[in-house]
Amino acid sequence: MLRANGYLCTMLQLKIFVFNPFYENTYVLYDETSECIIIDPGCFINDEQQELAGFIAQEGLKPVRLINTHCHLDHVLGNNFVSSQWNLGLEIPANEQTVLDRYELSCQLYGIPGDIQPPVARHIEESETIRFGNTVLEIISAPGHSPGHFCFYHSPSHTLIGGDVLFRESVGRTDLPGGNTAQLLKSIREKLFVLPDNTEVYPGHGPSTTIGHEKAHNPFAGLHVN
Repeated sequence: MLRANGYLCTMLQLKIFVFNPFYENTYVLYDETSECIIIDPGCFINDEQQELAGFIAQEGLKPVRLINTHCHLDHVLGNNFVSSQWNLGLEIPANEQTVLDRYELSCQLYGIPGDIQPPVARHIEESETIRFGNTVLEIISAPGHSPGHFCFYHSPSHTLIGGDVLFRESVGRTDLPGGNTAQLLKSIREKLFVLPDNTEVYPGHGPSTTIGHEKAHNPFAGLHVN
């Protein structure tokens, strides 16, 4: 296969599902090998779980990894379903364990009858890469919305799975435990705005955007870049 910047040029494909009462974006990433990873499964009710499973079966995909960008309630509601359905170990950013530990309390506070969480199989670090099939994703540490938030970047296609860091003309909230506004803006400026302007950002909620659009139009806290 061809290589660009040291990475295999794969035909990365992406499927977005909008799940649960928080309208959270769940992502399935897959390539020509049919291996796939599931990022931030928010499937909450049986219909949502079957929608996810139905797509994977229809496309003949083989789930090989279950990963969270961060561990806020809305991004982990489907972890147990995915873990048990495809026998996958849960992988989370190392500094998100304390957030996941508050899962049951968060369910109570929001009145959500959440499923149990599967055991964490691995704490992933920024120095690693996420690999499946012929695809390699770089890990970008971008704390601020939560203490250990990771984004995942596919360099050949300029695709970023951004979680709740950067939204279309908005940014992630920082009023939850472990949030820090200054840290969030630093993450955006120093970790995300250095990516190519044509990088497509797929956030944890709402529509996609590009790095270039946000550098020009994001109104929050002096993010505008001339």
